[in-house]
Amino acid sequence: MPSLQKPSLQKPSPPQDPVVSPTRTDEVAAAGSELLGGPIGRRALLGAGQLTPVRVIALVAIGMFALGMVQKLPCYNWAWFRGSTSQYTHACYSDIPHLFSGRGFAEGLVPYFDRIGGDIPFLEYPVLTGLFMQVAAWLTPGDGDLTQREQAFWMANAGLLLVCTAVLAVCVARTHRRRPWDGLLVALAPAFALTATINWDLLAVALTAAALLMWSRSRPLGFGVLLGLATAAKFYPILLLVPVFLLCWRAGKWRAFAMAVLGAAGAWLVVNLPVALLAPEGWKQFYLFSTERNIDFGSFWLLISQITGQSIRPETANYYALFLMMLVVAGLAYLAFNAPRRPRLVQLAFLIVAAFVLTNKVYSPQYVLWLIPLAALARPRWRDFLIWQACEVMYFLGIWLYLAYTTSGNKQGLPTDGYQFAIVLHLLGTLYLCALVVRDILAPDRDGVRRDGSDDPSGGVLDGAEDVFVLGRAAHPARHAAPAVEGPRVDWGVPPA
Repeated sequence: MPSLQKPSLQKPSPPQDPVVSPTRTDEVAAAGSELLGGPIGRRALLGAGQLTPVRVIALVAIGMFALGMVQKLPCYNWAWFRGSTSQYTHACYSDIPHLFSGRGFAEGLVPYFDRIGGDIPFLEYPVLTGLFMQVAAWLTPGDGDLTQREQAFWMANAGLLLVCTAVLAVCVARTHRRRPWDGLLVALAPAFALTATINWDLLAVALTAAALLMWSRSRPLGFGVLLGLATAAKFYPILLLVPVFLLCWRAGKWRAFAMAVLGAAGAWLVVNLPVALLAPEGWKQFYLFSTERNIDFGSFWLLISQITGQSIRPETANYYALFLMMLVVAGLAYLAFNAPRRPRLVQLAFLIVAAFVLTNKVYSPQYVLWLIPLAALARPRWRDFLIWQACEVMYFLGIWLYLAYTTSGNKQGLPTDGYQFAIVLHLLGTLYLCALVVRDILAPDRDGVRRDGSDDPSGGVLDGAEDVFVLGRAAHPARHAAPAVEGPRVDWGVPPA
């Protein structure tokens, strides 16, 4: 007598076309492709030879990075070194050349160990970013005048950041196996080209993208190690452990979460512990600076302060920002446990980083780099992505014109009212994209990534896993990812009987 077996969930059979082409599924991408000969498949089929999607995306990203360097050319030639206003009117400002002398690299001072002059006694960047800056300083020739050395320092950093750009493009293109072309959203993002060489954020962004690639390949330990390194370069990557925790809770994947946490903690300690033990005062400067920093450009805290005319103390902004982030985490928990299908990891990752950006005391223009790869993976729709990017480009121009207005004697530039409008555009653009991601979570049939029956292509161990803890309507049979009339029907996210 045959034994009775509990039916198991089966993944849908692979589709006939293994690679999703945005020119066939996205009307904006299809319209834009007409400039290059039309949608793929009309006259050419990329991917069959040397011109694979990943290579194309990496080359495009490198090309856009180079265009961003060209955009900085007026500053590289003279505006960084001849007064402050010109670098703002040309919108080509960068922290990199100014901090070469401002943080002691020109004098050969060792970050965190040697005290620097000014209001900030030690380098105020995380340890791995400080090491990145030091490597660039070692690559900078010691002869020549200060201007030439600052130019060389910026160029050395640009070369290292170019490597980060290539890593970022490859990792994003490979995270969703069937959707490599979504990486073009990162490669062609206007804000990416404009902000890539303002600061050193691309190091943490590239490491975070590599961590997500490891998670998508079901390697939680590798994910944790890379995320720990990313957190050693910038604070925000550690936030990704929150959505990993929530989704692993819903799926019962505690071993994967534990491996991720151990890897992250171990990698962060390997980088930070030696400096913390040998130079404790220098090591904690980043954390002191972040805590004591006044509200600054781009934040809604600055907007409130300017509109009301009331100053906001740093500790007050810290308290309310923490409170708002706790509310966001509670909201993410609601989405994670109540959504009809388990949210995709990158959706929750985008939402928590976006919330951090929106509630932070400062919004530097390069912070958009944190969100670009997450947005491309969470909501790969060209129309919405470009609307958000347009808002970010307007903010990019607005902050420099506002600084030109405040630093020039003749008040040429963007007055306070205009800059406040630029801040509102940035806030609304980011909130718009967040709202669409939340809608995709609550109504998964609207999620373009899932319309072919996929569950979570970048979810790794979460992809196709059964739920073990759900609340509300998620406890009832979930709707299918798309109202498809053809193709396989899957029921990922249904609690086991």
